[in-house]
Amino acid sequence: MTGATAAFESVSKRFYRGRRHGTLRDLLWPFSARGAGRDPFWALRDVSFSVGPGQAFGIIGPNGSGKSTVLRLLAGILRPESGRVVVRGPSGRRPRIGALIELAAGFHYELTGRENVYLQGAVLGMRRAEIAGKFDEIVEFAELATFIDTPVKHYSSGMNARLGFSIAAHLDPDVLVIDEVLAVGDDAFQRKAFARLAQAVRGEVPAIVVSHQLHRVIELCDSAMLLDHGRVAATGTAAECVRAYVGSADGPAPSEASPSPIRLTGVSEPDPAAVEPGERVRVRVRGVVADGTGEPATVGVRVRSLPREDLVFVAHSAACGVGLPGSGPFELEIDVRMNVAPGTYRVQPVVWSVRGGRELARGDATLVVVGGASAANGRVFADPKIRLLSS
Repeated sequence: MTGATAAFESVSKRFYRGRRHGTLRDLLWPFSARGAGRDPFWALRDVSFSVGPGQAFGIIGPNGSGKSTVLRLLAGILRPESGRVVVRGPSGRRPRIGALIELAAGFHYELTGRENVYLQGAVLGMRRAEIAGKFDEIVEFAELATFIDTPVKHYSSGMNARLGFSIAAHLDPDVLVIDEVLAVGDDAFQRKAFARLAQAVRGEVPAIVVSHQLHRVIELCDSAMLLDHGRVAATGTAAECVRAYVGSADGPAPSEASPSPIRLTGVSEPDPAAVEPGERVRVRVRGVVADGTGEPATVGVRVRSLPREDLVFVAHSAACGVGLPGSGPFELEIDVRMNVAPGTYRVQPVVWSVRGGRELARGDATLVVVGGASAANGRVFADPKIRLLSS
């Protein structure tokens, strides 16, 4: 148990558009008479949170919302304009921060993988004897034993990322700061990397995680924060914040030129909300059919995979042979089999035109998490059955 903690106390951070701090003159420019008031923008405004031992805290939001700025402040790379960044180690000592940010940024590309393990380990605060004691484990985890004495300039980007992750993950930090490294390497290595991070959190290491892999945030994090243009848009459980995020990312609304004859009033939480590949999920969609004549419409759900918003499938009442009332309230139960790969899926009720197939209205989205180890990997779950016929 580390006893370490990390916290933001009303932190704000400002930058200046178009300026790079490559010289002392550039660094002082914003404070000069000429630089004062020149196009500043606030990357963060009044952000607060705290993370204790054994807790994982997720930070999500669109690109440019301030997520990476939070991590750089925690790692000591940046300093805030106002507020306090507090990172305490056990018994009040200076903490060792495992910053999994830009994994291969510190590599010297003329040096071998072996030499870079020692170089990067030293940069991260490891003693030489400590690096030597963990060297074989680092190389084995990175799956680079064959190439460890090859200059890293000959490595692929994936090999560089695997080695960088392995070094940082074996630091035994007091606090973990993680930026988009849950997608490092191929699918098998991603699962191994995620398991390593989960093990660190179970070992009482506080972790602050930024990732667009929303299902990983839900799996790993106890609580989360949604940032929008540097401000806190939502806090709560990881699932609550992901739901708020995807609910705000619906895209353009249907045109008001073709008003919908059906108004959607609600969608239930999925039952169950978390399943294995191939299991069934039910949601209930509620709405009201307006009185009078209108364009014939059908109601159903549209399912997209996150974070890329790829369309997975659409199911609606007309295609399933279900008629809606001529007027008044209704409730539909929609039951689907999630024959999809592990991930997070956005389920959203939608009203479509029967004649033209165009979207007329949409309701609030809800989430289904498909997780767990499956018998195969891919975009769909084909429920494989394999038998040994001879040997």
